[in-house]
Amino acid sequence: MRDIVLSAIIGWLLVMTLRQPVYGAYLWAWLSIMNPHRLTYGFAYSLPWAQMTALATLVAIVFSKKRHPLQFNGGIGLLISLWLWMTLTSVLSINPPDLVWERWIFVSKVYFMLLVTIAIVGGRKELDTLIWVVVGSIGFYALKGGLFTIATGGSYRVWGPAGSMLEDNNALAVATLMMLPLLYYLRHTATKVWLRHGLLAAMVLFGASALGSQSRGALLALLAMAFVLGLKSKAPVRFSVVITLALALGINFMPDSWTQRMDTIGHYSDDASAMERIYTWNTLWNVAKDRPLIGAGFHADNVEVFRRYAPDEPRFTRFIGTAWVAHSIYFEALGEQGFVGLGLFLGMWFWVWRACARMAKQARKVPELADWMPLLMSMCQVSMIAYLVGGAFLALMNLDLPLYLLAFVTICDREIRRYQQKAKPLLQPGKLAQPGKVAP
Repeated sequence: MRDIVLSAIIGWLLVMTLRQPVYGAYLWAWLSIMNPHRLTYGFAYSLPWAQMTALATLVAIVFSKKRHPLQFNGGIGLLISLWLWMTLTSVLSINPPDLVWERWIFVSKVYFMLLVTIAIVGGRKELDTLIWVVVGSIGFYALKGGLFTIATGGSYRVWGPAGSMLEDNNALAVATLMMLPLLYYLRHTATKVWLRHGLLAAMVLFGASALGSQSRGALLALLAMAFVLGLKSKAPVRFSVVITLALALGINFMPDSWTQRMDTIGHYSDDASAMERIYTWNTLWNVAKDRPLIGAGFHADNVEVFRRYAPDEPRFTRFIGTAWVAHSIYFEALGEQGFVGLGLFLGMWFWVWRACARMAKQARKVPELADWMPLLMSMCQVSMIAYLVGGAFLALMNLDLPLYLLAFVTICDREIRRYQQKAKPLLQPGKLAQPGKVAP
């Protein structure tokens, strides 16, 4: 029954996509982030829904008159450059070719459909709908996780959807924290009182889910987010007091096992999981030193790479012969794509941060944008902090979720330019304004 219902919903959305391409962007985001088909047990589980969505979207774009020119800016340029660089490192990779090109195909789909999404989503209504889809896709698991944490007193960890990049408890926790600022934006811009109250309750459950994951990286990301929000708040002292009390209340609710796990942050040398990360980071650093420009290529987490580059130190003796994923977006970029790839990756996120600040300032001068876009840009920055801090301990460099922040920023950039063009004076050089006339 679940397979039939899901197939009917996706089938209807595919039909709507052929009529309006923007539905393809919504459907792709839902399928790629939430993976709803992985919640079924029959024929719907393995059907190529993503491929069907991409095909329907591209067909619809060809015959649709409603599409936007892909605005080329610094963020898009860096994204495409990183994509091309990954192609080069895949050609020159020292890892098994089948694994390398399998990952390259996956990343290419993510990047390509992100560019398609940017090209077909326009205007506040469509952008807000896309944000709802992205937040809701994570929210399905975050709300369940929050309720589960409260019901069990935080005694068990909250895990993500099986078979996805968010299956790990740490990954789901970081994704949940990334959605909290966007959830705040949706609540702040909601017009119905009941919806605002519902979103406030959802924010509480999102926080409970993140704590219930028992992720140390998520805790650090949460503290970093609170710090940045405090700096952006109009009343930093009052905000800091409220956040501190809320965190203290949430932490006090968690069991002793949670506290003991968080305590290992200060005693990492006694924790096997932490030492695995350090062992892996040393290995990937050695890869980068030997192949500084191109790294090892995708899937550096194989025994041959670790046998060749693993550090020869007594404290890592127990890990000899094993291979681990990067456990860090930064070391993942460095070890697999070299210093050039790491530079492009960091440059892209630096551009997003600066663009958010620039557009928040510009949008305040446009009456049609001033009541929502500056807040969205600020919340995108806070969401970025969750990814960049939490991702320091997770191999999520190629996760599609954070790339939607780049999409939101680029779509907003296009909206600002459109309003600025409309607001330009109608005067031509050499002509005088008529008395009492102003530009619309």
